Amino acid sequence: MGTSRNSDLISVEDYLAGEEVSNVRQEYVSGIVYAMVGGTAAHSIISGNAYVALRQQLKDSNCRAYGADMKVRVQSEQGARFYYPDAQVVCDSADLTKVFQDAPVLIIEVLSDSTRRFDLNEKKDSYLTIPSLKNYVVLEQSVPAATVFCRAGDKFERFHHQGLDAVIDIEIGDQGQTIKLKLADVYQDISFDRE
Repeated sequence: MGTSRNSDLISVEDYLAGEEVSNVRQEYVSGIVYAMVGGTAAHSIISGNAYVALRQQLKDSNCRAYGADMKVRVQSEQGARFYYPDAQVVCDSADLTKVFQDAPVLIIEVLSDSTRRFDLNEKKDSYLTIPSLKNYVVLEQSVPAATVFCRAGDKFERFHHQGLDAVIDIEIGDQGQTIKLKLADVYQDISFDRE
């Protein structure tokens, strides 16, 4: 990521106003705006499958799944950050006019060569500061695999799941409510090279 002089920083208000009229999704990191690059067809299929799998399991709960067009806001001492995760689950959002969420319990990102470092470093570090977050899941594109950062008290533990038979148990509610994310569902319609 590049840097900018303080006089070049954009306010949160100006960023959100610009997002309302922009044809390009942009992420915001402490006053600096970054245009998002387009993804591959595989990325779109995987993130869409993850959203659908979440939505189907949450239809009778007070939690709601959101796709890649809903921002999440992360508050920090360095300033506000707005990201567009590939999918997220929020359990306390009844306001349908909101353009971002503050309290996701689950965030999913699909890794790509161009975003891997950012998703596994800066975004991960930011997401894991969200008090409500219980799980951060990063999905590979080239193999059916997921890395899960799962809250355990005041820290996060890292787990790896691989193969189409893998199932990730994800806690989403305060009363121990869980859902299951099957990698076979997430990677439906994706072909992997076999050697």
